[in-house]
Amino acid sequence: MANVSKHMLITGANRGIGLALTQRCLDAGWHVDACCRQPFEAAELNSLVTKYDSLSIHALDVTDHTAVDALAQSLSDKQFHLILNNAGYYGPKGYGFGNTDMDEWRKVLEINTIAPLKIAQAFYPHLLAAKGTFAAVSSKVGSMAENTSGGGYIYRSSKAALNSVVKSLSNDLSPQGIIAIALHPGWVQTEMGGPNALISAEESAQGLYAVLEGLEVKDSGRFLNYQGEEIPW
Repeated sequence: MANVSKHMLITGANRGIGLALTQRCLDAGWHVDACCRQPFEAAELNSLVTKYDSLSIHALDVTDHTAVDALAQSLSDKQFHLILNNAGYYGPKGYGFGNTDMDEWRKVLEINTIAPLKIAQAFYPHLLAAKGTFAAVSSKVGSMAENTSGGGYIYRSSKAALNSVVKSLSNDLSPQGIIAIALHPGWVQTEMGGPNALISAEESAQGLYAVLEGLEVKDSGRFLNYQGEEIPW
């Protein structure tokens, strides 16, 4: 996949895994359209602009569907070989059964589940033109089979629902040569993952890039971790 003519759109590019993936793709010669809510506050992302003329930064709140449509229209002349839906929100931590914040749950679902499908729909022409890949950064906590501890109702359910979206996208779009894939980045040392996480954002990005680089249409609809291993639904 490393080719100077490759184009990627990524959300949540201002920090953590999103920033590391942006850097990795730029290093590999990609043209990257990187999105985040407040670019003027994204110092590390902005610093990459001085090093790579193949990077463009866009302000985007993925829950603002009008803005998503407007960005898709403004980039209508582009083909995207990869759309990487990385923007995500964990919501409250440490709450137990009976203490679920319903307003926060709606917010998490808007960002983690609804926004990725909206982006897939808005940028469908761009993906189709390149026979590209729609990749969603999910989490193994969304796996039904892996859920042996309970709790985490908000984040778990949002990622399980995201996986369902990806599976449906794979069925609808694979016949047209578009790959749809769900990815587990590992337990990563980010603001969301915390300081006790097992791997760095750079290690996760390196692994995810290798997985994406090796995908074929027959892989569409799979749920893979950053090492390319299958995760049960």
